[in-house]
Amino acid sequence: MTTVDPDSPEFKERALHAAVHGLRESDPLASASVAFLPWQRNSLLAALTVVVLCTVFFPRPTLTVLVALCTLGYLAVMADRILIFKRGMARDSIMTVSDERALAATDLPPYTILVPAYGEPEVVGDLVGALDRIDYPRDRLQVLLLLEEDDAPTIEAAYAAGIGASAKAHIEVVLVPPADPRTKPKACNYGLQRASGDIVTIYDAEDIPDPLQLRRVVAAFRELPDTVVCVQAKLAFHNPGQNLLTAWFTMDYGLWFGYLLPGLMRSRAPIPLGGTSNHFKRDVVTAIGAWDPYNVTEDADLGVRIAARGFATAVIDSVTLEEANPDPINWIRQRSRWYKGYLQSWLVHTRRPIELWRNIGTVGFIRFTLFLAGTPIIACLNLVFWFISLSWLLGQPWQIGVLFPAVVYFPALIALLIGNASTIYMNLVACRENDRADLLFACLTSPLYWLMMSIAATKGCWQLVRNPSYWEKTFHGLGTTEKQA
Repeated sequence: MTTVDPDSPEFKERALHAAVHGLRESDPLASASVAFLPWQRNSLLAALTVVVLCTVFFPRPTLTVLVALCTLGYLAVMADRILIFKRGMARDSIMTVSDERALAATDLPPYTILVPAYGEPEVVGDLVGALDRIDYPRDRLQVLLLLEEDDAPTIEAAYAAGIGASAKAHIEVVLVPPADPRTKPKACNYGLQRASGDIVTIYDAEDIPDPLQLRRVVAAFRELPDTVVCVQAKLAFHNPGQNLLTAWFTMDYGLWFGYLLPGLMRSRAPIPLGGTSNHFKRDVVTAIGAWDPYNVTEDADLGVRIAARGFATAVIDSVTLEEANPDPINWIRQRSRWYKGYLQSWLVHTRRPIELWRNIGTVGFIRFTLFLAGTPIIACLNLVFWFISLSWLLGQPWQIGVLFPAVVYFPALIALLIGNASTIYMNLVACRENDRADLLFACLTSPLYWLMMSIAATKGCWQLVRNPSYWEKTFHGLGTTEKQA
């Protein structure tokens, strides 16, 4: 622990500098403060120039080759997802710590919870209540509510919720000085300077964590190898029945946290962490540079850095409830930020491709690319190929027919039919295994959800070029008050 008064101007200045510039100064290539290095930008522009020139002078073969390459990408992503899903279905893919084992844990280590919040006065009261229900010794629990200094409504709501009272003495409001970039990872880095726990976790403002989650994580760390430095809890939503969008979102999370994330863990590939309920060994996360304040999916970036340093992540069967976005515009804002951050993280970690390949292996490197770059790019390409398919069904123009010779047509047909059917099937299996029969209609109508994903991905790719580190705020407090698992 620091011997400097954390409320002193000197400490605040030092902590803010470390929060904003720490990773960029210690390892400039690991920071997304510059979205494209000169060689990355020039390589991309050169490739685009070649494609445009070839399209102008050799339109038919060029477009056919592009369609073939896109089809190959579709097939690679599809095959990899199915394999990961299969591995995630194994009973031991998610670690389970029973209530009895969690409550039996003794000699509990000091624990710090970081809760960054900005513009969240509507949900702070529920947040404080949820944090107060966490079952962990109060003398070993430090909760830092990280609020921006100029966010008066949220600050007032926090104190109105009882922070500062003796019963909630373990919850402390930490005011983060204003500084660009105004991002969640910057606030987490600032709070990390004041953290006293051996284990650090993050909760979002709308989260309702399992009250025994911290105890389960402690028990898990004691049973897992020392190389495991992060335990990711599962995320679900408390308002799945509010509308069709929240049902789609719940279906999406059920597949991701129930099967794909555990499958990635079993494959020893880098894991794009969730933005909340990931529990870290503080000394390790500090040593590897903590969070990148310029990366808008700091969780995915940190997951790759953990793997690249030879460490591992485990997934635990403990659920944190969140609020599913019920508003389409708000949902697209959130999802476009995620897609942009995936590409940011891929660009950052491919700056030293040989080193990353040596650290995570050939399969890990390919899977890292398919997930972080493939996910948003495929979502963008969907708009193009859906338009091509619709045009062919409506009029069968010869210009489209010549782009699909047999060697391209049949793989593309496999990607279209088997790929889409496999995705729907995986969602159905996940809902069945999670006992969510109420999501059947959402599974069957999920292609409409994919359309929204494509719009969000296109927006995220555009923002990566125009405003890479801009954190598009997701508004909370729009959900219903139902609390469903």
